[in-house]
Amino acid sequence: MVGNTDNSIIIHAPMDLVWRMTNDLESWPSLFSEYAAVEILDRDGPTVRFRLTMHPDANGKVWSWVSERTVDPETRTVRARRVEPGPFEYMNIQWSYLQVEDGIEMRWQQQFKMKPSAPVDDEAMTERINENSAIQMSRIKRLVEEASRGEHHAA
Repeated sequence: MVGNTDNSIIIHAPMDLVWRMTNDLESWPSLFSEYAAVEILDRDGPTVRFRLTMHPDANGKVWSWVSERTVDPETRTVRARRVEPGPFEYMNIQWSYLQVEDGIEMRWQQQFKMKPSAPVDDEAMTERINENSAIQMSRIKRLVEEASRGEHHAA
């Protein structure tokens, strides 16, 4: 089995703001509730290699890994993968942004496979990612929409 998730949310804000805020890696610890730190390791054109560190889990363990993201502003897509996969054999993520009638649809599609030695299997990780994506997307939607209202007031 291979894990696949597909989650999306409509953000009521201009495309440029949604794109800018969600692709500003340095701000991820305040944009996502799960990340404690982001360390940029390397930039090569549109590709960034970085280390993400999460807040300690329920058992006090701090998870950290290196990922790579390549942004394409013309197609409004991002391709990402874990360079240090940890408990995953692999983890690939595609972000896409689509202008829809009442805002921007931000979509995260993830494909992964857990290692046999991982503490959870593909099915359990799929469930975990789907639950967490909904939490994080709702948070991002709220923060971007708040920023959008603030920009309109400032204009």
